[in-house]
Amino acid sequence: MLSTGLPQGAVPKLERPGPLRERVYDALLELITTRTLRPGQHLVETELASHLGVSRQPVREALQRLNTEGWVDLRPAQGAFVHEPTEDEADQLLVVRALLETEAARLAAANAPAKGLTRLVELCEEGEQAVADDEVDAVAAANAAFHAYVMTLAGNAVLAELAAQVDRRVRWYYTPIARTRGIQSWHEHRELIDAIAARDEVRAQHVMRVHTEHTRTSYHQRADTA
Repeated sequence: MLSTGLPQGAVPKLERPGPLRERVYDALLELITTRTLRPGQHLVETELASHLGVSRQPVREALQRLNTEGWVDLRPAQGAFVHEPTEDEADQLLVVRALLETEAARLAAANAPAKGLTRLVELCEEGEQAVADDEVDAVAAANAAFHAYVMTLAGNAVLAELAAQVDRRVRWYYTPIARTRGIQSWHEHRELIDAIAARDEVRAQHVMRVHTEHTRTSYHQRADTA
C-alpha cells in the first residue's frame, strides 16, 4: 500500500502515446471522484508518478489543474491534498443539480422515444443488481449513467452541457451515500420511468425533485466516513 492510500494495481500504468498530461489528469480525477483517493488524503508526487508509470512533471501539472478546478488543495510547505468539501459546497452543487435534472425529467417525458425507455429500464436493472451485490462503486457508476441518460432523453444540448459540468462532482458526493440510499433510490428511478412512459411531464418533474432532495438530505445526514 502506498502512503497515498493507493493499493498496488488499483490503476494500471498509463500507456503511451497520447497527451500524457491529459491521461494523468483523467486518471487522478477518476481516483478522486470514486474516492479511491479520499478527501483530505495526502498526494505524494513521486508515489503517484511511480504508480502511474510516468515522470513527476505530468503529475505536477495534473495536480495544479486539479487545484484550479477545486479537486485538490495545494498547501505551502505541506504539498497536495484531496479537497475536503464543505457542507455548503455540497449543498450548493446538489441544489443546482436538482434544478437541472428536474427540467431534464420534464423534457424527457415530452420527448423520449420508446427505445429510450427500454434503455432506462436496462440501466435501472443494472443499478438494482449492483445494490444487490453490494458493489458501492458500481452503484455510483450506474446512478450516474441513469441520470446522464435521462439528460440525453431530454434532448436539450445546452442543458446537457450544463449538467456535464457538475456530473463528476455529483458522483463524488453520491459515492459515500450509495449504500445508505440503497434500493430506495432505484425504486424512485422506477417511478420516474413510469412518469416518462406516461408522458406525464408534471409527475416526472415531481418525482425527480423528490428524488434529488432525498439524495441531498442523505448526504447531509451521512455518517462521517471521510
